[in-house]
Amino acid sequence: MKAAIIGVTGYGGGELIRILTDHPVFRIHSVHSSREGMPVTEEYPHLYTIFEDSLEKIDSDKIAAEADIVFLATPSGVSGRLAEAFSGKPIKVIDLSGDLRLNDPGEYESWYGHKAAGSNVLEKAVYGLSEWNRENIRKAEILSNPGCYPTATLLGLGPLADNGLLEPAGIIVDAKSGLSGAGKSLSKATSFTEMNENLKIYKVNEHQHIPEIQQQLARWDKHIRPITFSTHLIPVSRGIMATIYVQLKEEMDTESLVDLYKETYAGHHFVRIRPAGKYPAIKEVCGSNFCDIGMHADRRTGRLTIVSVIDNLMKGAAGQAVQNANLMFGLEENAGLNYVPVYP
Repeated sequence: MKAAIIGVTGYGGGELIRILTDHPVFRIHSVHSSREGMPVTEEYPHLYTIFEDSLEKIDSDKIAAEADIVFLATPSGVSGRLAEAFSGKPIKVIDLSGDLRLNDPGEYESWYGHKAAGSNVLEKAVYGLSEWNRENIRKAEILSNPGCYPTATLLGLGPLADNGLLEPAGIIVDAKSGLSGAGKSLSKATSFTEMNENLKIYKVNEHQHIPEIQQQLARWDKHIRPITFSTHLIPVSRGIMATIYVQLKEEMDTESLVDLYKETYAGHHFVRIRPAGKYPAIKEVCGSNFCDIGMHADRRTGRLTIVSVIDNLMKGAAGQAVQNANLMFGLEENAGLNYVPVYP
């Protein structure tokens, strides 16, 4: 299968090259950017002798005629227009940006500040939360890859929301991300001197992933109310930890909840549920496509704490995109993704 990647100079695009270079079925046919003619190794010297193709111009007709699938690793506001250009052409599309995630164009424009993609594309786009939407993903022509924070949060909340176990109000998500989640653009806020030995909260109650999380929660349980969602940058390169606080409708002990999660995610290779009393750390999933989840039910407060960790560039972006591509083409879901986490 021939794969094209548009937007390889960002971290998500670079991670797609790393994964697809060693994929048993997909082969990178072409890489594209506005920086036409530049060798990929100029941006990523670590690919020297491994992948040395040069960037090609973005021509949707040519790409669709030559490749079987195209990954859009371009910024929000750009991906939507590209998805429109590929719509109706004989090629499958996976968008890693937020442009196709929200059903309501007005809500997208409010949170992202860009004009929404056309309704013809939004109606076709399938939300690619791999473990929860397999059947629709298998039939998808255009797929919207979930965001990094939503992936960690929704995988952590899914078993409870889908079973109607959550009190509808008072869900709190305290999420922390490594600096690669902020992208490659230079800024004072993500510079070494600002972030070394530091921790920063940002986009307080304003993060663009909030409506994406709420949209999926409403699909599971229409009674769930707006969540409180805070995001922080931490001085590591990659990884996300979402610490989630919820009230349950009925008292359940930790062991019973662990059993529920294990039953829900049985057969889902990339979600690992920790035993009662054990909690994951981001280093334990680094470089892999795993989402590790631990939890504790506090009888003193009646509150459940869920800890969900992923690598933001893998399960939170490129890894899940390839997982979805595998599903779209009827391949083994873990094809090309059997990376053991890098530790320490």
